[in-house]
Amino acid sequence: MKKFLSLSLALLMTVGMLAGCGGSGSGSASPAPAAPAASAPAASTPAPAGEAADLTFTTGGSQGTYYGFGSVLAQYVSSNTNVNITAIESGGSKANIEAMAEGEADLGFVQSDVMAYAYDGTRLFEGDAVDDISVAAALYMEQVQIVTTNPDVKTVADLKGKNVSIGAAGSGVYFNAIDVLGAYGLTESDINATYQSFGDSADALQDGKIDAAFVVAGAPTTAITSLATAKDVYLVNLDDEHIDKLIAESPYYTKYVIPAGTYEGLDTDTTTVAVGAVVIVNDEVSEDAVYQTVSTIFENVEAITKQHAKGGELDLEFASSMTSIPYHPGAAKYFAEKGITVPTK
Repeated sequence: MKKFLSLSLALLMTVGMLAGCGGSGSGSASPAPAAPAASAPAASTPAPAGEAADLTFTTGGSQGTYYGFGSVLAQYVSSNTNVNITAIESGGSKANIEAMAEGEADLGFVQSDVMAYAYDGTRLFEGDAVDDISVAAALYMEQVQIVTTNPDVKTVADLKGKNVSIGAAGSGVYFNAIDVLGAYGLTESDINATYQSFGDSADALQDGKIDAAFVVAGAPTTAITSLATAKDVYLVNLDDEHIDKLIAESPYYTKYVIPAGTYEGLDTDTTTVAVGAVVIVNDEVSEDAVYQTVSTIFENVEAITKQHAKGGELDLEFASSMTSIPYHPGAAKYFAEKGITVPTK
């Protein structure tokens, strides 16, 4: 026993000496802070203390708001924290949730209605619920934009018998289109439906192959902005009676007014409905990584807005307003610091 104690004491003394020499390690214990190198420039926004993480963020198509804004957010967080986020193009809400369920994504943009479908196992996810996802934050509203180059198409009722793109088959946009058509007593069979992405829809409108297209994205949307430089673009209004009917049947919609001037040549306001654009996260992502991500975004709104206009819509109250699925603990930690309680698992 005495021999064992002597060996243990010697071992402890050796470890203490190594620690005193400033040796660094890769264990879970935090190393003593090292003096900064003389040649290293001071960071303009020091990265917060926290664990390093590499996350994949699935967004949307290259001509949509998800990809444009998501890329800005990913770059800003990566530059100012220990969390490196890579934003990649994707097929949008449904594809992002599926990628997360398959372990191919850590963060993803989704429409608030599609998020609810996934968590509850309805519509797009009938009988195949995805419940290992949580909310990081709601970022902005994305409007149901019914785009046309035909000035005679003024109401949803005018779409009857027309060639109309209603989003990729089985997409969130598809169900938004079905909901809006249904509020006006129309079905998919009442139109000549095509199933196209935002970019393909814009091209088809420009070429005169379709009469109108449903685009569900934050306005202004790149695909429509580009189209408006080539042709006269019009947005179809929804009236209050049918909006009220739609919201009564599908409460995840909100009435929204797209201001005049949002697109070139759009000289009047357009009344429509909108759903939330939400960033969700795989439950396996650490609390610290999500905390760093959410706090960095909402503590630097002004800087982010300089890089993308959607930053001006970031708002803590809206960010914490989702109720259909729980929030990730890392997001809840940040909102709690702001005096806001959000639902968690």
